[in-house]
This record gives sequence, C-alpha cells and structure tokens, in this order.
Amino acid sequence: MTAPTPDPTPADAADGGERRESPVADGSAGLAGAESGVQAPDPSDDAPAAGDAAAEGDAGAAAAAEGEGGGAQDAGPAGGSEVEAEIAAQRELRARIEQRKAERGGTIESGAKLSGKAADLLAAVRAVESGDAAGSEFFDAAPPVPRRPAPAPAPTPPAPVRAPERAPEASPETVAAVRAVLVRGGAPEALALQVAETLGESAADLLADDPWQLLSVPGVRPEQADGFARALLGDACGPGDERRAAALVTWLLERAALQGHTAQDASAVRAALAERKVPDPDEAVQQAVAYGAVLVFQEGVEDEQPVTVLLGLDRYAMAEESLADRLARLVRTATSQDWEGPELVRATGAHGLVVHTGGEAARAEAVALAVRARETGLRAVVATHGEQGSRRLGAEAGAVTVPALLSGAAGPGRDEDGALALDVLVVLDAPQLDVETAAMLVESMPDGSRLVLSGDPGVLGSAGAGHVFGDVIAARVCPQIASRTPDPGPLGELVSGIGIGELNQVPAPGKEIVIVPVRDAGEAVHRTVQLVADSVPRAIGVPAEQTQVITVGHGGSAGTRALNAALKQRLNPGPGRFGGFDPGDRVAYTPAPGRTLTGTVVSADAEGLRLDCEGTGTVVPRERVESAVRHGWALTAHQAAGMRWPAVVVVLPGDAAQMLSRPWVYTAFGRAERHLSVVHGVDQALARAVAEVPGAERTTRLRPLLEALLAPAP
Repeated sequence: MTAPTPDPTPADAADGGERRESPVADGSAGLAGAESGVQAPDPSDDAPAAGDAAAEGDAGAAAAAEGEGGGAQDAGPAGGSEVEAEIAAQRELRARIEQRKAERGGTIESGAKLSGKAADLLAAVRAVESGDAAGSEFFDAAPPVPRRPAPAPAPTPPAPVRAPERAPEASPETVAAVRAVLVRGGAPEALALQVAETLGESAADLLADDPWQLLSVPGVRPEQADGFARALLGDACGPGDERRAAALVTWLLERAALQGHTAQDASAVRAALAERKVPDPDEAVQQAVAYGAVLVFQEGVEDEQPVTVLLGLDRYAMAEESLADRLARLVRTATSQDWEGPELVRATGAHGLVVHTGGEAARAEAVALAVRARETGLRAVVATHGEQGSRRLGAEAGAVTVPALLSGAAGPGRDEDGALALDVLVVLDAPQLDVETAAMLVESMPDGSRLVLSGDPGVLGSAGAGHVFGDVIAARVCPQIASRTPDPGPLGELVSGIGIGELNQVPAPGKEIVIVPVRDAGEAVHRTVQLVADSVPRAIGVPAEQTQVITVGHGGSAGTRALNAALKQRLNPGPGRFGGFDPGDRVAYTPAPGRTLTGTVVSADAEGLRLDCEGTGTVVPRERVESAVRHGWALTAHQAAGMRWPAVVVVLPGDAAQMLSRPWVYTAFGRAERHLSVVHGVDQALARAVAEVPGAERTTRLRPLLEALLAPAP
C-alpha cells in the first residue's frame, strides 16, 4: 500500500548525538509561579479552524533511532542478556533473508505489469543482482520476469528455525583499527565501537575504502560523512562519487524507515538527492541499485495505469515478503473447526489468521480466548509488546513478551523442527509490531497453528518500519472481530471520542480528568512538577512514583530533557555521579530500538549502571549508558505506547501544537488508568489535531502482497 509520504529528508532531528521523536521549538524560558485554575474541557475546543497545517511525526519517526515505542523489556537475566538475544534474533532474521534471497536466485518478483522505463529499470536491476549484467549496463533492455504464481494449496514443511545465539562483539583489535581510520579523517574516536559493531570485523578497511560508510552509524549526518571523506580521499572524491550516491540513497531509506516506511517513491528519493547536491540524481539511484544497496519495486496497479516505482532496502523488502508468505501459509494450512463460544472464539476455530480490535478492556476477550483454548488441551500462548503489558493481564493469562518468546527466554520453547511449540498464538499490542519482528514471529509458527492479532488501531504505530496491523486489516484477507466492550469511566469515554475525531467535554466527578491551562513552556514545566510532586498525590492519592509525565518530544523548553531535569531536582536531587544518574532516579532504558523499559537506578560499578526494571535486575554496560539510558519521569508518547500508569500528566506546551495528531493524543491520553491531568497550552490546536489530523500514513508493501497471495480465485 502506497500512502502519501513526507519528503524522505526532513529536517534532521539529531540533538547531541540523539534523534528526537518530534523536534519541539523552544518556547519562553522563564518559570511563571502564578497559580492556574482547574477547569473542565471547553466544548468550544471542538470547533476546527481552517487552514491548520499541523503535521504529526509518525510512530516510527525518530522514535526508532531513539529506541522509542511503548512496552517494557521482557524479564531476563541481568547483565544485558536480553539485549544480546534481541540483537542475535535480528541478525538471524537477516541471515535467513539472505539465504532465501540466494536460493531464489534474484529479487522479489513483483513487477510483471511494469512498462517503459520502469520495466527496463526493474529488469536491469534483476540482471545486475544475478550477475548477468554489470552495473554500467543498468538500462539495457531485458524482458520482464513473470509474476510468481500463488503457492500450491499443499505447502512443503517450513525450514527449521534455530534459536538465536549470542551476538558476537567487536574485537578490541577491530575497534583500534577503526579508531585509527577515524582519527585520520578527523572524526570523533568515540564512534569507533559503533562503527565496528555496524560494519563488522572488516570495518577499518571498508571505512578507508568508502568513507561514506560512516553514514551507516546512527546520528551521523551527510555533511559530516562528506568532511570525513574529503579528509581521507582529498581530490579523489566529489559530490557525484558513486560511493557517496549509494550511501546517500541508503541513508535516505533508513531515515524513511524511522518514519515507518518500508519503501519510498523513487521520485521522492531523487528529489532528496538533488537537495544534497548530487549532480545527477537519476544516475545516483542507478548506481545505488548497481551497488546492491537498494531494490526496485512497482506498486500493484492495473494495466494502462500510471506506474509508481518504489525503492526499498532489502532487509525490509524481504521481511515483508516473508511475512506475507507465512501469513498466507497460516491461512491455508489451518483446519476449520467448530469452536463454541463468543464470536472471537468461533472465528479462531475456523481460521488460521484473525484480527481482533478494541481498547484496553478488549484485552480480556483475547486472554479469555487463550484460556479457553488451553482448557480444550491446545497449546495457547499470549504475547504482549512489553513486560508491563504482560503484568497488567494477571497471572491467569500466563503472558510473555514477544522478544522473550522469540529469544526462548520465556514461552513454550521450540519443537524438533525449530518452530514454536504452540497451537494458538494471541498477540496483544499488535500495532507495535514492526515488520521485521512480525516476520520473525510468524516464521516461527508451525503449519496448522492459529494467529490472533489483537490491538487498538487508534494508537501510534510501531517504532520500527512497517504497518503490519494496519496492513492486515486493510487487506481484508481474514476475519476481523471488533470488540463491543468499551473502556469504562470518564477516561474511557474521553479516549473513545478522540478515536473518532471528537474532543468531548466529559463529566469527571471523581477528578478523573483535570485540565491545567498554562501560558508558556516555562509555566508548563512548573505546573507539571507541582502536579507530580504535590497535587496528584494529595488530591488523587496516587504517589509520584506511579505518575507518568508524557510530552511530545525530547527537546524544547518542555520536552523530556527539561521536564526530567526539573522533576529530578524536586524528587531526587543529586550530583549525577554515575554518568549523570543517582540511585533512586527514574529512568527509561532502551535495550534495542523500539523498546523502552522503565526502571530505577540502584547503583553503578565497573560493569556498568545497575537498574531495577520493574523487579528485574539489569546491568547497562558503561559504554552504552549515554546512548541507552535517559531519565524517565517524563517520556514521549511513542515510548509510552503499550504501557499504562495509575496517573498520567500530559504536557502540551504552545510550541508543540504542530506536532499533535489524533493518534498522538489518543495514545497519550489513553495511558492513564485512574487520573489524567492535561497541562494545556495549545489552545484550539488540540481540538483541531483530534478532528483534522489523522496521522501520517506509511508507505509499505505488505497489503498488496497479501492481497495477491490470498486473492479469491476468479
């Protein structure tokens, strides 16, 4: 499905080596100490204003680079083993993708209807990848490859899936060699470990040969890589260098992936290359394809319709195709059975793939399905995005996290064929599934098993690339069961209205919802600290440690950095003697991109920073503390997705107005269980965002792939 997409090179969100979820402009700096009254939502906020251009940074935007996205880390042994398992699992997926790609002898066969230059482009790409043509022969004519026929009804057994092994670390020798190259090029030595881990044991040679490989390190900008290349190569390089072109195309597609896209329109990539002073963007794209940096696809359109050529990184392209193939396999291999019970139970008995939609209360329906399946002797597993989501379900659910299930740290383990030993898998928080994780999960399921994807389609999507839950819904290739169980109370009523584009005035006799108007960002910080430290504990009875602050981004006068600094000063003052942290500090730990684990600092020693993450001891190595740990009194909505707290304070300073959208507001407001305070400084922009800004769509290929594989016979 190709959706309208933003330019793939938005203003960079890097800030001090970090990438923000949504960059927020600085507002007024001073603190205003005047008390503000408490009032109910004004119904006049519902009136939209014409010409509003608020744009929402999609769920995966810089969130993926920051490791944003809701959900706590699965419980596991201390010392960061859960991180290693995650990295190993990702590498295993990529290895399997490469193996499948080699076995098929070419790229994805999805271009039978291309014509003219687009057909020549795709055919030439396939010839280059197969070794039948050189990169210089890129536009030589070649006949289009026929579309792959649909799989036979009786599929062959799946290849065994091995449990991931411990990921190898870069050797000291490799890091030292990389450091020497960095010094020669005038780049920071601190990048040595990241470069070595990203490029592997040959990192130093690769970097010396192709300095633009530095762009593969998160946070490095093209102008920085250009300066590094000039220092190493001198007059031997220029803006049209084919190595630069390939690296820039890859960098643009990686940045698009941070916004959730798995592919980009080739014309948008060419335009972005022109902005980067590439002399011939068309040739640059050709060179990138010839280098094998990207793949070329076409959107599935009818004959005589305009053709849209898409560019994508192979890791996402192959993950989407693998996911589509395996979902189709589940649909075809499940044996229809008559299960008695509610609609969701009956649908699961009759089909191999089922979608279940609803809010927080609807989670109980999916859990009840798993419990019922277990009572009949089936091996049923409930998986959530994060540990906090599992704990909210209670012991009866026996829920595990998706990462723990994949790594083998929890769950049923694997059978003799390497598949997960289960009959029914219920995945809650399904909107948080990125395409690579979803591919790993579905590839691990045995033939004949059943998959239920359950979640709230109104929340922000995955931090990683892909739109799995939305694409499966849009493809309409399986039953879709919508829950009729509404979330209770004033908070449930408020959030339900937001989901359909209405910001309603909701009676809150028990102070479930409180609006705190502010004039500027400085006052927003002051009032937020007052709410967390005093007002909410006193008036609502929820202590500060159970109150979560949510704001639009990390930067700005009322971003997470400013709020966390103010909250630390009030709630746990200290010198920050452990890399900026003190025992008792609340933190947000990012063990892997797209996963946030909340916890508390316990101590630090030679091994690293010791955290208590919801009862699980975790050690963050010293070299990873700066990039993986933040103070956590305040989070972004992307980080908070999939988690809930007794009380939530949502901060909306005036300079955040353009960052708001309906999914953002829906997600942020929906994190509160008992009480929601809104520090409100955006005037009518909040109502406009809810009514008029549905959120940025993502360019993905899963929907048409599913439709092609599971289209009804003519």
